[in-house]
Amino acid sequence: MYSDKVMDHFTNPRNVGEIENASAVGTVGNAKCGDIMRIYLDIDDTTHIIKDVKFKTFGCGAAIATSSMATELIKGKTIEEALEVTNKTVMEALDGLPPVKVHCSLLAEEAINAALWNYAEKHKIEIKGLKKPKSDIHDEE
Repeated sequence: MYSDKVMDHFTNPRNVGEIENASAVGTVGNAKCGDIMRIYLDIDDTTHIIKDVKFKTFGCGAAIATSSMATELIKGKTIEEALEVTNKTVMEALDGLPPVKVHCSLLAEEAINAALWNYAEKHKIEIKGLKKPKSDIHDEE
């Protein structure tokens, strides 16, 4: 059974779409379930605040809901604050997920990290605590 928040973020997802000329893009996928998430970030290069964030997700309702919530949690935050958003943070914000859907919240965390990694590489900066994404899906941008 899904919480009301999960259903709300699935039926009315926030921040859907792409950002043209995004500061960073992160794409991750789960081969077992077929879910693919792509997060676009518009980051202020001076303050490192995430001015805008959009996502495109191919997957189940839980994958869409976790993508939507993850974007809400990092919008307006600094890079460092966004890095602190974990799958647990996303699940708690959604009032939980069924055990078989926990992997969706992990994908949301990984998509944020992949986008931040992309930003760090583009700008040749180090973001403390950021690890290289494990995903085999890479962005061409």
